[in-house]
Amino acid sequence: MEKNQDILRYEEAAAILPVRLRKAALALPAEERKTAEELRLRAGRPMTVLLPEGEKELEVVVEPEELETLCDLATEFSRYAAAETLREGFLPVRGGFRVGLCGTAVMKDGANTNLKNLSSAAIRIGRQHLGAAEGLLPRLLREGRFQNTLLLSPPGGGKTTLLRDLVRCLSEGGWRVSLIDERGEAAVMVGGEPQMDVGPRTDVLDGCPKALAIPMVLRAMNPQLIAADEITLREDLRAMSLAAGCGVGLLATIHAADVGELLEKPLYRQLLEDRVFRLAVCIRRVEGERRYEVEELP
Repeated sequence: MEKNQDILRYEEAAAILPVRLRKAALALPAEERKTAEELRLRAGRPMTVLLPEGEKELEVVVEPEELETLCDLATEFSRYAAAETLREGFLPVRGGFRVGLCGTAVMKDGANTNLKNLSSAAIRIGRQHLGAAEGLLPRLLREGRFQNTLLLSPPGGGKTTLLRDLVRCLSEGGWRVSLIDERGEAAVMVGGEPQMDVGPRTDVLDGCPKALAIPMVLRAMNPQLIAADEITLREDLRAMSLAAGCGVGLLATIHAADVGELLEKPLYRQLLEDRVFRLAVCIRRVEGERRYEVEELP
């Protein structure tokens, strides 16, 4: 019998763990492995698994040296090659996973250069839901033209998953897409290769702040559409407005439960007043399933 793909992804994430912790993670019941979102390690505390209903403790206490072993496994014993993302507090892992890290920052000239004395880690179980956007995409087109769209939900609502699949669908449909993956979560680049399927005509610029990345791809890649995850800064908004003025399509995510909450945030008010974006997709979880509601923006 073929194993459930969500369970397989969980087991692949657990393979990053040191042996003792891996055994504890794999002892989780199948139904919980299917829905698990993260594995969380805190030195001196029980390892936990993040489920939709919250964190569940496993019967194993994390030793500080196991956090160091986790880093070695995640980087394939080449931390030096991962130094750029390590100082940002995360490691992209082959297969489409991401390990977030906390510890003691090593500061130099006001900037963090490394992390030492690791204290916590979170393994994000990246799951790709191919086809999630296929029924939605036609609703974002007007006379065959993509309408600039915001994806809205609270944290953990599935914005990045939906963004990734919309990018894949657009790319497979013939669009040239530039994906700005500042946090490395949408494409999960390892050695220049995306670990997630973002489509055949997608160019990924990862690890670069959106305010810098958007002008870069406008000059260099001739995109028809720019996609970006988590617009949070005023500089990001200015770069988006610049791209819109160049006739490029836009797709972005923002933390907001709905359009009403978006309107209450002063940071985004100017963006809406300038009508840079025309549609919003509100992601709602109903009876354990995600539903997508499309709204015209004012």
